[in-house]
Amino acid sequence: MSNTVIVGTQWGDEGKGKVVDLLTAKADMVVRFQGGNNAGHTLVVDGKQFIFHIIPSGILYEGKKCLIGNGLVVDPEVLLEEIKKLKESGITVTPKRLSLSEKAHIIMPYHRAVDHAREAAKGRDKIGTTGRGIGPCYEDKVARTGVRAIDLTEPETLEEKIKTNLKEKNFYLTEFLGAEPLEAKPILDKYLQMADELTPFITDVSLELDQARKSNKKILFEGAQGTHLDVDHGTYPFVTSSNPVSGAACSGAGIGPGQLHHVLGIVKAYTTRVGAGPFVTELTDKTGDYIQERGREFGATTGRRRRCGWLDLVVVGDSVRLNGLNSIAVTKLDVLTGLDEIKICVGYDLGGERINHRPASLKKLAQCVPIYDKMDGWQEDISHVRQMEDLPVKAKAYLERITKITGVPVSVVSVGPGREETIVIKNPF
Repeated sequence: MSNTVIVGTQWGDEGKGKVVDLLTAKADMVVRFQGGNNAGHTLVVDGKQFIFHIIPSGILYEGKKCLIGNGLVVDPEVLLEEIKKLKESGITVTPKRLSLSEKAHIIMPYHRAVDHAREAAKGRDKIGTTGRGIGPCYEDKVARTGVRAIDLTEPETLEEKIKTNLKEKNFYLTEFLGAEPLEAKPILDKYLQMADELTPFITDVSLELDQARKSNKKILFEGAQGTHLDVDHGTYPFVTSSNPVSGAACSGAGIGPGQLHHVLGIVKAYTTRVGAGPFVTELTDKTGDYIQERGREFGATTGRRRRCGWLDLVVVGDSVRLNGLNSIAVTKLDVLTGLDEIKICVGYDLGGERINHRPASLKKLAQCVPIYDKMDGWQEDISHVRQMEDLPVKAKAYLERITKITGVPVSVVSVGPGREETIVIKNPF
């Protein structure tokens, strides 16, 4: 048995979905442990594109069980729409294929209303939230006023929570944010209707995982976003509202740390981020445009253009420490094809002092100047390559440099968007 955790090492959008899809072939179960529908995994299978926001991408494999852990905040409307779209694509999602933790928190209309109104009120100082209600839902979770999946099975409990929460939310919306109030009855009616469809999926995911562990099943834990969007360890406040680091797999799924055997960090061959916040290696020139266009760097959830820059191994190095990485999967290596010169950030210059970690202060981070190693690029098409030895010498040198600086071996290399366009050096399972 070898349970594996997959985490992003940058600011999300590293290509975790494809790697999850790849490793699911060897897994028995796939569980998502944090975040919400502010994340998106894009997969290309047999030329067909799939975009997932809540359901683990392992659902594309028949006979694999997918689980939505208690660490998520779930928009039931989005979840049901994903189930519907999968059915239209010939993939029927039943409770035998998918479980929703009874302890997962539910995103309500007032969460989305608060999210939008706050961002509008902040103007130029906005964080860049997706407006999906993720943060406000996590706030209610911590405040102990949240609606959980189990509440969908108890109409009286659901009604009481909606009415109680709306008293506070409507006051905040109207008196502080200048937004419109919401009514309880339409919300209750809609959520009770969705509850009828979702109730068969609601169960104790922690118990299910424990039973799988005792049966020596192989479990894949799938994180959303990336380490530097972590609410504790990221570029706060330009972060998400949950913990995308590997340790959160335990609390977000209900399993002990001793059951996590391999942590795989996903490293995009360059760096991107969506939304505001300091970005030391950002490229605002033709090279940045080249990477953005070749990499099709638009958010799967928001459609927003991603900011692009050179690979930042200071950022990745912090992720190695925070997640305890055992190996690295390098994605989108093919996007760099065609560049005459490639740069890797190996340190920051902060006021004349070299540092090898990202400072917590955003003021200091904004003052950091990247220290680059320069490498020759390659011109050969690598999308057809399936063995490391068949890569161009300069592409292999790039990967070897990443391993040397991070101290972590590369186990997977993605050379194209398709499932088959992958070099697997060592499968964690």
